[in-house]
Amino acid sequence: MDGEGAEHTVRNAGAEAIAIPEENIKNPDVEQEVGSEVLLPSKAPPDLVMALQIVEKGAYDAAGSLTSLLSSLRLALSQVTGSSVEHMRCYNDVAGQVQESALDAASKGNRFINACMRLNEEMKSMGSLAAQLKLLRQTVDNLDSLVTHYLPRT
Repeated sequence: MDGEGAEHTVRNAGAEAIAIPEENIKNPDVEQEVGSEVLLPSKAPPDLVMALQIVEKGAYDAAGSLTSLLSSLRLALSQVTGSSVEHMRCYNDVAGQVQESALDAASKGNRFINACMRLNEEMKSMGSLAAQLKLLRQTVDNLDSLVTHYLPRT
């Protein structure tokens, strides 16, 4: 960009390109910087002033949008973090209750199994008792039929 006809291109937010001749940028008579503001003398070309205004407006709009976006993101992150902490507390409470319920159910299940095993042992001895009752019933039936046969009913 050493030639006299070299130009810089400035793009605004709408992607509109404006060519600024390099001699206008290097010329100290065209612009003066004071603090963070650029003062343009009255003899600055209107294209340059227009380009700088477009760039300034685009930068201002972009800064406002970025500030709004960051604020929204900060709020959303805060809400998500709060919800996550709340959900983790709730999950821990529920997990503890499920663990207690599972231990209680396992304990009751073991008691039920032990009761079934005792009943099974007791039922094994019931087989011989059932055989004795069957034999006793047959004996009572035989006695009843003999009594009915020999003693008439009155």
